[in-house]
Parts: sequence; structure tokens; C-alpha cells
Amino acid sequence: MADVHPEHAQLQADRIYLGWQYAMLFPDPGPPPRRPSPAEAPAEPAAVDPTWVRRERLQEDLLNRPVKIVGVFMSLLAVLILALGLTEIMGWPFVVIGLVATGGIAAICGYAVHQGERALRSRIREQETRAGKQREQREHELFLAQEEHAARYREWAAKKEQYDKQLTWYAVAVPDEIDRIDVAGGTLPGWSALITLLGATRLYSGGHLTVLDLSEGAIAKDLIELARRGGDDPLVWVLPTDLPRLDLGATLPPEAFADVLAHVVSVSEEHRTTRDLSFDNAILERVLEVLGENATINQVTAALRALAQVGDPRDDLRFGLLTATQLERIGTLFGRGVTDRVVIERAWALESQLRKLETLGSEAVRLPPARLRVVSMDRQAGVFGNRVLGTYVATALTHILRQSPASERPWYHTIIVAGADKLRGDVLDRLMDACETSQTGLVLTYRALTPTVRERLGRGHAAVAFMRLGNAEDARVASEHMGTEHRLELAQLTETIGTSVDGLNGSYTSTVGDGAGRAGPEEEDKAEGDLKEGITESTEWGRRASKAMGEERVLHRSREFLVEPHQLQQLPTTSVIVTHATAEGRQVRLADANPAILTFPKTTLGEFEEVRRVMLTPAEPEGEPEPDPFPPNLGPPPERLDWRRGQ
Repeated sequence: MADVHPEHAQLQADRIYLGWQYAMLFPDPGPPPRRPSPAEAPAEPAAVDPTWVRRERLQEDLLNRPVKIVGVFMSLLAVLILALGLTEIMGWPFVVIGLVATGGIAAICGYAVHQGERALRSRIREQETRAGKQREQREHELFLAQEEHAARYREWAAKKEQYDKQLTWYAVAVPDEIDRIDVAGGTLPGWSALITLLGATRLYSGGHLTVLDLSEGAIAKDLIELARRGGDDPLVWVLPTDLPRLDLGATLPPEAFADVLAHVVSVSEEHRTTRDLSFDNAILERVLEVLGENATINQVTAALRALAQVGDPRDDLRFGLLTATQLERIGTLFGRGVTDRVVIERAWALESQLRKLETLGSEAVRLPPARLRVVSMDRQAGVFGNRVLGTYVATALTHILRQSPASERPWYHTIIVAGADKLRGDVLDRLMDACETSQTGLVLTYRALTPTVRERLGRGHAAVAFMRLGNAEDARVASEHMGTEHRLELAQLTETIGTSVDGLNGSYTSTVGDGAGRAGPEEEDKAEGDLKEGITESTEWGRRASKAMGEERVLHRSREFLVEPHQLQQLPTTSVIVTHATAEGRQVRLADANPAILTFPKTTLGEFEEVRRVMLTPAEPEGEPEPDPFPPNLGPPPERLDWRRGQ
């Protein structure tokens, strides 16, 4: 039988870990069987009850009393007759006849009394024999009961040992053939747990990770600390502050750059159609054609101001954003004098939107490669401005992926978009297609199930993960998606820890500005690569879980629930219901995304079904050892590689 002990497990690069399933392969055997004791048996009676003997003797005496009286009377009469014969008062013939008669009667009475005494003694002996047999029977039954108890206790002890030593947390993973993971619902702490677990397991199995955090909740903060402890040096941009140092999309060709900017402008115009986007794209392509290669955003906005006849173009000429030749060409792009009011209005709208990106890449510096890159939005910035920045980053990533060759290993590079419901549907569609073509893993988290999200939830070869859903309508949609016939087991530990992490909060620290947060050579030399220790010491999840682990009463308790809307609204913070299609049908599993569960002594990286199959399969005959499906322990991550190779 293969060894499934958690210490003999390692992360598998072809699996995407989403949490841990609580399951008990062996039920609780209950209290040990009670040992039969002679003291608990009924008191053993004496060999022969003296009361019974006295009663029998009294009864025998009552029965023999008339016989004894007759016998005594006949004996006395015989003596009298003999005396009469000796005194010659009575003749000897009569004496002889009298002695024979009275003596015979007396002898008969004596014999009757003797027989009664023998019968009484016989009954007493029978009672003694019966009591002896009963005593032997009780002793034999007690011996058999003790032997049976010993066998039952050995069986109970074996079951108890199985129960105490069994694994209780099993990995919930999806194969890397899955193109995308859609996470519906959830809170910021729940997303933090899921992204920390998913990101850490990808990094420690040799992958690269890019996180686009549109949630404004610093949900990747623990992941950054964990990656830094593992020897990586993450790059963190906090927009719009770090916009000058963000060079994403700087190397795009003019056609792709125009497409990116056109989608950025469409953020505030949900009603705009593909035709409208094409019109904006045509304007931007012509402007970029005038500006030439490597045009910056502030040059584009200056050209749009000139095209829309907004402001004084001499200011842009003075600052070097435009040349006189470029200004003249822009004036004749759509006819001399730009009489088309539609072009003027669209140029004005484009400029008003794109000016939020004017500082993009203006202070770009060459940064060292990193396997973890996080682009986040500052919660103190405007909501609309953050949507513009998020759309730009997502669209620029899409074009970079479209220009990159397909990876030889699926999910080698993974992109996580937290708060993807803030992006337009067509932006999401293009990002999904680009990730699928390049075999880049994609994780999208949605706070609410808007109509745009519902149309795309689980579309294609994707897994869906449902977390706590905010309202009844979203919960109803989720229950219909999974089916309400599923009965899932929820660990009390999940509910206990979930109530203690609702207040998790924090903010990102930029690592691309003035070297802030960058690990120096001394820190890199100290960095160790054990994932379990990293989770325990560098994440809030590990610190809070250690307290709950000390409460034995919650470790082996659970409850079952059906997938119903009101239950989905009450899911604990870190609970996630994972569903995806398999060859055997749709699979639905409840998991806990808390990354600290990996540090528990009874957690394995094997999945429940495969571990059960291994544990319940009869042992093979001795021969060549079966290869262990879960060999060596978690070790340090592989040497850091350039994240760009994962694109």
C-alpha cells in the first residue's frame, strides 16, 4: 500500500490547489467496550440454601411424625407383651403372636422413616450437584465474556488507532487541463485566503504569477510576504502612484496600442458597440501613425487635444509633446479645418479619458525579473480612475499574451484578476481567449453575479468556485448552477477560524519606487524555502490557525448541509465550493481555502478519492515496491526564473 502520510507529499505542478476538503475515512469507534467483571454479576448463592434444607427437613418430619408415633407405640406394645409373657400373665403363644405383629409394624414404620431420610439426603445432594454445575456454568460464561471482550477491545483499539491517525484534510485541486477558474462571490478575507493558497502553491511548484488586484483590499499582501520569505523578490505597483514606473504595454506596436487605448476609453460607456470601438480605434491609429513608433500617452493626449481643438497647441509644442510637422498633419487627418463634428467630439472624449494615463511609463526603470508581480489600485484614488487603470492593465496584458508563443507547460504562468466584475465583458472575453491560446492560467474573482458575469461563468473548459454570496438572487443562481441535491460536509474548524478573520485588513507597499520594500542581499541570503514554515510565520492565516488548533473539541466536529440559497449566503469566510466537469460527470466539492491548513499534521496533498482508493485497496503481494504517489517532503522552491518566460 502506498504511503499517504502528509510528510511524504509534495506539490504537483499539474494540479491547481484551491483548498482542503474535510473528510473522515474511518468513523469514530466511540467509547471502549466495558469489561465484564465478577463484581457486576449477581451474587453467587451458597451450595445448598440452609433455609431450603430446614424447610425440607421440617416437611419430612411432618410426614414421618405419624409413622414414628405408630412405630414407637408398637415398640412399647411389644415390650408390654414381652413383660406379660415373662410374668406368665399371658401365654407364650399369644406373646409370640403379639411380638410378631407389633415388631413387624414397628419395623415397617422404622423402614419408612429411614427411606424418608434417604430421600431427603438424596435431594440435598442433587441440590448441591445442581448448584455446583450452575457455578461452573457462570464461571464458563464469565470466561467466554472476557474472551469476547478482549477480542472486541482489540478490534476497537485497531479502529481507534485508525481514527486517531487518519488524515482529515485532503487537497481539492483541478487538473491543469482546466483553462480558467471563475470564483463567484466571497469577501476580501476569503479572496485573500484563496489567492494566498493558489499563488503560493503555483510559485513553490516552479510557476510565475501576475496578480491584478482591482478589489482595493490588498488581498495579495500575505502572498507577497510568503513569496519574499521563499527567496523571491516580488514587484508591486500601487496605481496611480506607481503609474510613471509601469512600463506595461510600452513595447506594443501602434495597432495594438491603439486597440488598448480604445478599450480604456470605453470603460465609462457600457452602451458602446463594436462599431463605436472601431471608430475610436481608427482615430487613435491615425494619431499614432503621425506620432510614430514609441509614442507615449501624453503625446497621444496632446495630439487628441489638437484634433479636438481644445486648448492652445503652442503649449504642447513648447513642452515638446508635438512638433510643428506633427501638428500640421493632425490638422489634416480628417479634412482641412476638421469640420467633422463627430471626430471633434470623439477626440475630445478620448482625451478626457486618456489623460488619466498621461504619466504612464514616464519614469520607467529597468527592474530585475520577478516570479510574482502585483498591480493594485489605491483605494484612495477615484473609483472611475481605478476602472480606467484596471482596464488598461488587463487589455495590455491581453496583447502581450497574444504576441507570446504558447507555453509548453499549462499554468506555468498564472494571471489572477481580483474584482474582474469591474471590467467590461469584451475585455474579459479577449483576456480569456488570449490566456487559453497561450496556455496561461487565468483566475477571475467576481464579487457579484451581474448579467455580464453570469454569461461567462464557467464558460468553456473552466472550473467554478463559489464562496459566500452576497444576496439571495446570486445565491439562487449559484444553487441552480451546482444543483441542490448535493450534501456537503462543513468542518467546525472552518467556521471557527472564519469568524476570527473577518477583520483582516491592510495595504500594499510599493516595491518599484525608490527601492521600497526590496530585499537586500543580506535578506535574500537569509530567505528559506519551506512552504509550511513560511505560511506559519509570515501570514496572518498561519498565526490565527495555531490558536484554533489548540482547541481539540473543534478538530473532529462537522455538520452537513444541502446546497441551498440560504446556506450559500451563510458560508464561512474561507469556504469554497468547487465544481467542474469530469469524465464521470460534474464534480462538486466543499473546500476550505485557508492556506494554514497545509501546516496541520493531518493534511495531505492527495485528494480524498485517490487516498481512499489507496487506503481501501487490499495490499499487493510482496514484490517490487509500488511507486509512492506522494513522495518527498515539501522543499525549497526552484531557482527563481524570469517571469517573462511565462508569458
